[in-house]
This record gives sequence, C-alpha cells and structure tokens, in this order.
Amino acid sequence: MPKDNSIKSVLIIGSGPIIIGQACEFDYSGSQAAKSLREEGIEVTLINSNPATIMTDKVTADHIYLLPLEVKSIIKILNERKIDAVLPTMGGQTGLNLAMKCEEMGVWAKYGVKMIGVDVEAIKVTEDRDLFRIRMNEIGVNMAPSRIAKSFLEGKSVAQEFGFPLVIRPSFTLGGSGGSVVYDKENFDALLNRGLQTSPIHEVLIDKAVLGWKEYELELLRDKNDNVAIICSIENFDPMGVHTGDSITVAPAMTLSDSTYQKMRTMAIKMMRSIGNFSGGCNVQFAVSNDDKEEIIAIEINPRVSRSSALASKATGYPIARIASKLAIGYQLDELINQITKSTSAYFEPTLDYVIVKIPRWNFDKFKGCNRELGFQMKSVGEVMAIGRSFQEALQKACQSLEIKRNGLGADGKEITNQAELLNALEKPSWNRLFMIYDAMKMGISIKTIQKLTRIDIWFLQQIEELIALEREIEKHRLADLPKELLYEAKQKGYADRQIAHLLRCLESEVYSKRKDFGINRVYKLVDTCAAEFEAKTPYYYSTFEDENESVRSDKKKVVILGSGPNRIGQGIEFDYSCVHGVLAAKEMGYETIMINCNPETVSTDFSTADKLYFEPVFWEHIYDIILHEKPEGVIVQLGGQTALKLAEKLDRYGIKIIGTDFKSLDLAEDRGSFSTLLKDNNIPYPEFGVIEDAEEAITLSKRLGFPLLVRPSYVLGGQSMKIVINEQELEQHVVKLLNDLPDNKVLLDHFLQGAIEAEADAICDGKDVYIIGIMEHIEPAGIHSGDSYAVLPPFDLSEDVINQIEKHTKTIALALNTVGLLNIQFAVKNGVVYIIEANPRASRTVPFIAKAYDEPYVNYATKVMLGAKLSDFKFEPKEKGYAIKIPVFSYEKFPEIQKELGPEMKSTGEAIYFIDDLHDEYFQNIYSERNLYLSK
Repeated sequence: MPKDNSIKSVLIIGSGPIIIGQACEFDYSGSQAAKSLREEGIEVTLINSNPATIMTDKVTADHIYLLPLEVKSIIKILNERKIDAVLPTMGGQTGLNLAMKCEEMGVWAKYGVKMIGVDVEAIKVTEDRDLFRIRMNEIGVNMAPSRIAKSFLEGKSVAQEFGFPLVIRPSFTLGGSGGSVVYDKENFDALLNRGLQTSPIHEVLIDKAVLGWKEYELELLRDKNDNVAIICSIENFDPMGVHTGDSITVAPAMTLSDSTYQKMRTMAIKMMRSIGNFSGGCNVQFAVSNDDKEEIIAIEINPRVSRSSALASKATGYPIARIASKLAIGYQLDELINQITKSTSAYFEPTLDYVIVKIPRWNFDKFKGCNRELGFQMKSVGEVMAIGRSFQEALQKACQSLEIKRNGLGADGKEITNQAELLNALEKPSWNRLFMIYDAMKMGISIKTIQKLTRIDIWFLQQIEELIALEREIEKHRLADLPKELLYEAKQKGYADRQIAHLLRCLESEVYSKRKDFGINRVYKLVDTCAAEFEAKTPYYYSTFEDENESVRSDKKKVVILGSGPNRIGQGIEFDYSCVHGVLAAKEMGYETIMINCNPETVSTDFSTADKLYFEPVFWEHIYDIILHEKPEGVIVQLGGQTALKLAEKLDRYGIKIIGTDFKSLDLAEDRGSFSTLLKDNNIPYPEFGVIEDAEEAITLSKRLGFPLLVRPSYVLGGQSMKIVINEQELEQHVVKLLNDLPDNKVLLDHFLQGAIEAEADAICDGKDVYIIGIMEHIEPAGIHSGDSYAVLPPFDLSEDVINQIEKHTKTIALALNTVGLLNIQFAVKNGVVYIIEANPRASRTVPFIAKAYDEPYVNYATKVMLGAKLSDFKFEPKEKGYAIKIPVFSYEKFPEIQKELGPEMKSTGEAIYFIDDLHDEYFQNIYSERNLYLSK
C-alpha cells in the first residue's frame, strides 16, 4: 500500500544539546528523517535547541524552531502551524519523553496530531521496567531475575532476596544514567539512592547480575503489514557489566552460532510485535551465556531509532532512519528502494563481506579525579568506526582513528610492563583495557588468565594473540630482508607503515617505499549491503590490501574535505556541521566532493552527503593514499577542527595544496612568538607572554611576566591542559606535567588579565576584504574557557569604542595572516583596552551558533571563498532576532565524585541556544548578576 496521503506535515522532535549518552547520532537520524519525508512532498517542521548541528539548519527542514524542548514550545508550534503528525522516535529519550508528556496532557488530541513511528503502548511497556518484565513473561522470553523498587526499603528487600552482585537500572533515563553494578552490601545503599534520584519517576529495576555473559544488539525495522527485517547484528567485545555505549562493538556478530542467532532473531521479532502495533525502527539487546548452552535472555528493547542505529546504518549501508521515516507514513518495506543497489527493494537483510569495529572515545582527562572504571553508566563522549576485510584489520584501523597518540594497537613502544598494573586493568575495565590486553599478552601473561579476568570471549583474545605473533616474526627481520609475504600479511591485518617501521627499526617513509617496490598497494572496496550479490551504485568506500580496486577515479575537478574524527570535548558536532556545509558549497561550485572521516554518528559520513565517502581514519597514511588515488585540486583542512589542522604541515611538506588559508599562515597563528610579532608590528595589544622549554625557564620568565599566569600548550583544542597558576610552586608542577604529557608541544606562558571581560569575533576573509559575521560577549569573566561560557550575540554591554577596536583588530589580523576563509579571534577587554588572546584561521565552535542566530549559511560562503569566490559575490542579510544566548551544557551527573569547577580547560559536552527580545529578560538577568557578583569580589 502507498503512503498515508492524509499526512501533509510532520513535526520531528530533536534530542537537544549533546550530552553523554545522547550525542550526535540522534541528529544524524533526525536529519535523515527530515530528508526522507521532504522527498515525499511532506512539509517538515523541526524543534531542537541545539545550534551546533546540521539538523537545525534550514537545508534540513522547512521550518526550524530553536526552542527549549518543553511542552509550551510544542504548543507554540501547533498554534503557528498545521501539523498532521509527530515523529518522536528520532530524538532519543528526550524526544520520546516530551512526546509522552504532550500525550498525557492531551496536547496531541487537542490539535488533532497523530503520533507516527511508534505508539503510546510501546513506549509505556518499554520504559516501565515492571510492565516490560510482565510482557516478556507473557510471551515466554527469559530475563534475568528482577524486581521493581520504588523506594529505598523496597530496594533493600530485593537485595536481600537476590543476593549480590546486582544491577541497578533507573527507569526513564538515557545512557545508563544512575545505573550501576553493586558487588557488595557496603556500596548498595548509596548506589540505590543515586538510582532512585536519577529516575524521573523515582523507580529502579534491580536485576540479578549476569556479569560475564556476552552482549548483543539487533536493529530491526517493521512496516504496517508486520513485515520485519533484521538490519544488523552487533556483538559487544566487552561482556555484560560494561554499558554498550562504552563497549567496543563488532558487526556482524563474530562468536555466535547460527542456531543461537536464529533463536535471537525470532525472539527479537516476537518482542517487537508484543510491545505494540507500530511501523518503524527498533533496537533489542540480549545477553548470551558464555558457555556451550548459549542461553539467551532479553535485556531491553527500544521502540525508536537508537544510539546504535547510526552505527548499524554506516556498518551496513542501510539507512535505517531514512527507511523508518517512510514506514512511519505508511509505506511497506517492499515498496521502497534499497539506497545502495538502487535496483532491489528495502525488504531484505544486509549481508556483509567485511567487518566493522567501533571503539568509544573518552575524555577522562577533562574530569580530574573521576572514577575511570567502566560499568552500567555510559561515560564515553564519542566513537570511531573502522571497516576491514577481517576483525584484525578493522581493529587496527579503529585504533588508528582514535587520536590518542597511538599508531594502532601495539607496535609503538608504549607498552605497560608493570604486571600488577596490568592485572588490575584487566579485571577493572577502563578506557585503555584493549591496549592493556595487548600489553599483558606481550608480557607473557597467559590467555587463560586474561580470559578469566576480563571474561572476554576467547576468540577475540586469540585474534590479538595472532597479531603479537606476527609482530615477533617481523622483528626477526630488517627492512632489507623482509619477505614480501610477511609485509603483505601485516598490511592485510591493518598495521600502519609507522607500526611496521617501529618493528623493523627504520623510518615510516622507508616502509612506504618498500611496499611500493613490492607492489603492495591499498585498494578501495564498496560498502554494498549484499556481499557483492548485486551491483552497488553508491560511492561509499573503505580500504584494504587486495588486488581489485572498486573506486574509479573520475575526470572531474575534485576537492577533499577532511573530517574531524571522533567527537570529544572541545571538538564536537559543530565541526561536522561545517564539513557538511563545506561539501554542499563545493558541489555548488562544480567540484566533485570527497569526504574522509571515521565518525559513524555524523551527517558528514552519510553516503548521500558527499559525491564520494571514504570511511577511513583521519590518519596520515590513509589520507595520503586517497589523495594519490583521487588526485584532487587540493584539500580543505579548515572545517575539521584540530584533527584536520594537525595534518596541514605534512600536506604542505608533500606538496599537496591546502585550499584556503595556507599552512604558513595557519602555523603563524599557532606559533605564539611569531603571532605576537605580527601583533606588535600592527600596534595591536596582547598580554605579555613567553615560550619555555623547561621548568627552570618558566620560573625565570614568571618573574618578568608576573602572576597570575595562564600556562598552556600549543596546537591543542578545547583548552586542553590549560591552567591558571598563581605562584612558582603551581607553575613548576604544571610545566613539568605538560612537558611529560605533551613532549612535542611548545609551552606558552601568558600574563593573565584578571577581571577582564572576554569577547570573540568570527569573520570571513577573501584575502582582500573582511566580513565580520558576529561578535559575541561572554557573560563569565576571563579565565573560563569560551566553550564553557555563556555568550551573548550581539554584545550586551561593550562600549561603542570597544566594539570598534574589536572590528579594527579583526580586519587587521585577518589580512595580516593572509586569511582565505574563516577566522575566529578571542579578546580580553580590560579598562577599555581590547587585548588579543588568540586567533584561529579556521572554522570555530561558534560559527554554527552565529549562523543559526542570524539565519545565514556562513560556512557555505567561506568555503566558496576558499575555492575562489569573492566576498562581493554574496549578499549578506543577517536576520537579527533580539539577542541569542549560547548556553553550555555539561554531563557532570556521570561523574558525581568530581568537583564541578570551571577554568581555562573546556568541560562542556554540548550547547543550547536561547533567544531573548531584550536585556530585561529574567533568564538573562539571573546569569548576568552572577558575573557582577564575581567581578565585585
């Protein structure tokens, strides 16, 4: 049957600001849904408070409402627009909770809006842990023994009945917030209280823990005729006890017998059908006993697009959110086209002839003193995905994608050799347990001991053991006598040239030359969803080492856009926004666009965004081979944050054109000494500073500069490792730490302007003319990282003279740096004088915020300028809507043990935008009064 033609307009509810447990994977899903519905001629209205995402850009939906995700915002939209249906399944738990609140208050009924993609019954059953357990019992699906507790006394009673260990799962939360594993009664009371307080309905489910069992997920789609397809099976590398968002995951499932997979498939379909009659996506999680019986129990079911849906979409090439949206408006699976083959229907189950590995990315370094042990509460801030022909190749590529100063898994001389430390890390999982497993094996700790401590399936451990055996074989040789077959095997298993060079005690470039001499070349394979049974039409590629290359180079002029890699604090979704706009602008300029990125959560890595997508690590070797194959006009590094910028020097050294601001200017802005000379030559004030190489130099310099001092490394983002020090002891300690943690970076000392006001400006420069797109004033005083500050656009109390100084300095610096593209400058204002803190000739975190506030596609304009356009080619028409406030959002609830203190190092995970008509607004006055109080002290 065709779609429901009564639906002419749909409201999509977004997920709000990025927080741990609900990140940009939901913005990807929402963007896909909007695109899918608009293809059907449906008017799409979207509500979300997150300015950093492409989801809230006018290229995505017909009407964007940047409003708080509250019932009153929904009512405002319904009063202004005729909405036929609401799709709440693309906004994570936030979207579902808001939709349910509107349902309970009768909002949807009053305005004649129907809920599509899910039904109320399904949400109630899956969110109420007791109802879910009862429903599973009714259909004969086993679960771990569990009880609901709505009070402290009820929880104590359950613990007495079940014994320890136990799992506490709060109801109606996301990312396992408030969840925990309790091993003994000493910790139970505190963790039970935390779980009850985290749940919005003061309710927890207490399970008998099945620690050590293997964990799996299935992604399903169902249409209105009850046709169901399993899109992807995902296996957790880590056993039960680690939140799936914090676990390394693999697709397809590697260690599951076919008979058990078929049972799991049948159970998942039965569970989906039992919870309600709806069309759309669903995620089901299972635990399987780690023995020959392979007993299966259900963990939970989510009747919506889940955190794993983005991963499953990128892993299979099957666009789950896109298809789920069409099912929600009445289509059947067999009426829709497979987006990869363009010749088969969407009613099929993808078959993979490659392996996917996802590794989470953590930012524990931002939360000093936090508990780094992983458990049922998610703590990661992002993730990477890699594709390989084998698990080993995908694993190595995923490790190369993480940007944690490792060249892959092992073979870099960074092994831990303390046996006690290794044994403790194996038993208590943290961010680096994968590397600790490798180190333990290399040290000689038996695989049996490792398996006993980690409870990770033996098959995965044997795969790592094979890698170590290969390394030992390579180490027997020198480059000159290395057999071709051994080098070929290492490359097929994912080893980077840099890793092989370490094993052979030679240079990376020498290994590169050797494999070229041997004819061992990287080739590119299509992600085709059907193991090459049907021809794929979509240019979505991954690399491997085989004979046949499936990526055909065109004769068109082309440009490469480097992505920003995994999300982390200081480099988040705003850079993906910039990359997407960069792709769109380059297409409009007639270029074939090539995207390189490894983040599965983003819109930039959707195969329909760029003309060609290479899902590869943003890692030199991979990028260089793609460039040699594609022969682009040049590479855009300005849009991918520090990840892309760090590659500029090597691109320049290898004679590859950097499109826009050149490497010399990029480096000048980062080199504090050279940049300060530029400021001095142009009579622009800046805080006194110096560059030091050891602690003794730092002490000597401090006597000239005077305390307080801002101590920071160069070439970092998000204020990494920045600190304000007030005496020689603090200075020495921090400098020593920096030089140990970041040995290749320069350490900068700036005199800190205490009590100053911070402001920042973003601009576009075409080399001759400069256009300032926005000036923002921070509400917090100097000393709080700009990413953690409330900021107001336009400024609310800077004098006309100060604004004139900011404008003049911005234009002078843009031209002095020979900027071609975007530029962000941060200022400190004290006693009416504007000082320069730093300048960044690239896309900044604030550009999407300014673009949304003024409703202008500034990154689009800037990219066209990089590609040769002039500012005079554009008609700038910013639409001011009063004042826009940037509100930082934190995920401190994941780390209740730390001190919630702000400073020069960024800690916020996301941001929201809030518009006010005037400065008398109560919200603004409240936060403004806090600054005045601080300054008065």
